[in-house]
Amino acid sequence: MQPTSYLSDLPADLLGRAAPIRLTAFDVDGTLTDGCLHYSADGQESKVFHAHDGLGIKRLQAHGIEVAFITARSSQPVVWRAKELGVVHLYQGQNNKRACLLKLMETLGLVPRQLAFTGDDLPDLPAMHLAGLAVAVANAHPWVLEAAHWQTRLPGGHGAVRELADLILYAQGKAGTEREHWR
Repeated sequence: MQPTSYLSDLPADLLGRAAPIRLTAFDVDGTLTDGCLHYSADGQESKVFHAHDGLGIKRLQAHGIEVAFITARSSQPVVWRAKELGVVHLYQGQNNKRACLLKLMETLGLVPRQLAFTGDDLPDLPAMHLAGLAVAVANAHPWVLEAAHWQTRLPGGHGAVRELADLILYAQGKAGTEREHWR
């Protein structure tokens, strides 16, 4: 039984795009975080991640959906967050996210319609154009919003990733199972 919620009002074509997803890939800065770069007085970087996004990622993985973080920057906090969540597909220093995704999809034996990519800024556009489900966080650059098949209600770093997780699980008929899991 699927729970009724804001998800039940989503267009059929969007649900059709989300149903075959087997890999969700996320930009980091501005998508998994709010995009702010925090440095201490000694130059150490810190990042803030939202707990709701983390649980969404864990629930996707529990249902057999691969998760990847693909970012142009390199940051130790991202390594720690990926490890904490069990994300094995972590790619930092990637200036060509599309090429990175193509290699990952080949490794996993997937095709573009099985890929969801979520981003917020211009370097994410080539990866979004590849994905069967291109997602923009609410505070994304206008060109990214135009390229997206779907826009989250929440901004990056504030639960947007969880919205996508909920959408995918709903489209795949797993939302009811999820709800029962937490009873």
